[in-house]
Amino acid sequence: MSSKENNQQDPGKNTPPADDQKLKNYTESQLLTRRMDEIQNKIMVLSGKGGVGKSTVAANIAVTLAMEGKKVGLLDTDFHGPSIPTLLNLDGKRPSSDGTSIYPIEYLEGVKVMSIGFLVPNRDDAVIWRGPMKMNVIKQLLSDVNWGKLDYLIVDFPPGTGDEPLSVAQLIPQSNGAVIVTTPQDLSLNDVRKCISFCRQVNIPILGVIENMSGLVCPNCHHLIDVFKSGGGQKMAEEMGVPFLGTIPIDPNIVEASDKGMPFVYHYSDSEAATAFRNAVQPLLDLESRTGSDMPAPREEDTPGNATRIAIPVVQGRLSPHFGHCDEFAIFDVDLEKKEILSEKALEAPPHEPGLLPRWLGENNVNIIIAGGMGSRARDLFAEQGISVSVGAPSDTPANIIQTFMEGTLVLGDNVCDH
Repeated sequence: MSSKENNQQDPGKNTPPADDQKLKNYTESQLLTRRMDEIQNKIMVLSGKGGVGKSTVAANIAVTLAMEGKKVGLLDTDFHGPSIPTLLNLDGKRPSSDGTSIYPIEYLEGVKVMSIGFLVPNRDDAVIWRGPMKMNVIKQLLSDVNWGKLDYLIVDFPPGTGDEPLSVAQLIPQSNGAVIVTTPQDLSLNDVRKCISFCRQVNIPILGVIENMSGLVCPNCHHLIDVFKSGGGQKMAEEMGVPFLGTIPIDPNIVEASDKGMPFVYHYSDSEAATAFRNAVQPLLDLESRTGSDMPAPREEDTPGNATRIAIPVVQGRLSPHFGHCDEFAIFDVDLEKKEILSEKALEAPPHEPGLLPRWLGENNVNIIIAGGMGSRARDLFAEQGISVSVGAPSDTPANIIQTFMEGTLVLGDNVCDH
C-alpha cells in the first residue's frame, strides 16, 4: 500500500481501544522495570556541547570497567550522530532478536553494546524524528533490549539538554547519575554549567565532571603541553559544587585508535591517558561499595511469578476520591494476560505526609495505581518510583474496579482531585 493510500485510512481504524492501549503501556512499564532491576548501576554520560569527545569518553569508561572484571552495557542514544559503532569497529553489525527481545552486540569480554546506529540501514542516512518518536524509541531500547544482569549500564547521549537525556531521566528515575564531559575552553565550560543546571532541574545526580583534551602529551618527550589551557573543568566543578573526576590529556594514539575502532584504554593500557581514564573511573567503581547503605530499603514482599501488583485507595469499602486521605489500600496481584486475580490483601495506609506514599507503595512492589484523583506533583513522584497511575476511576468496590480493569472495560473520567 502506498504512503498516500495509508494516510487516507481512517486514523482510528487500527488504533487499539483506550483501555487496551493503557494495558499495553502498563505491561511495557513493568517490563522496563524488570530490565532495569537486573542492572546494578545506571550511568549517563552527557556534555553541554558537541566536539568534546563525549562518546570516546563513554566508550573508554565502559571498556575500563570491563577490564576491572565488571559486566557492562553500553547504550548509544545519539540519533543524529551515533559514534559508538565506529569507535568499537562495529559498523554494519545488526543485533539479533527472538521476536520478543533484542540482544545487544557482544564486544570484548564483559561489554554488551546497543546503538541507534545498528538500527539504521545506512550509516549515512539522516534520522529526522521529533521528540515523542525519540522518547518511544529510547523506551523500546531500554525495555526490549535483553541486557541480562549487568554491573553497569553506560548511556551515551547526544550533546545538549534535549529530548534524549530528559527521556531517560523520566524512564530511569533510579539512575546513579551523570558524568559530564567538557574541554578546558570557556565556550565548553559555559555550556557544561547549563548541563549541570539541567541535571539539577530533572533530579539527575551529578557523579562528576571529566575535563577531556586537557593538554597534549608530546609523542617524543612525553611532556604535557597546555594546548587549550587546563584546569578550567576543575575550577568550574568547584564553583558549581559538583565532584571533579579528573583530566584526560590529548594523546595522538586516542585519535588513531578511535578511527580504527580500537578502544584506547585496552590497546594502550600503559599510557598516561589510559591511567587518567582509570583514575576517573575509580569513583564509579566505588558506587558498588555504597550500594548496600545508600540504596532504598528492600521491598517487603515480592510479587508472585510474573504478576502485576495494583493498588487501589479505599475509604469505607469503596475507592477513595481523595487519594492521599484513604483508610487503606486494596492490593491485588493479577495476571493481566490471563485476566486472573492471584492474591488480594488490604494494607493500612501510612500517615499522611508529603512524599511518603510514593516511597511506601514503591517499597511494597506496586506497579500500578488506580485512583479517583491525584495531583500532578504526586504523579511525578510515582513516576520516579516506576509506578503507573490511572486517574478518574469511579467510586466503586475494589473488586469491581480490578475486574473491569483486567477486562478492559473500566471507564475513566476526569481527575476529581487535582491537588
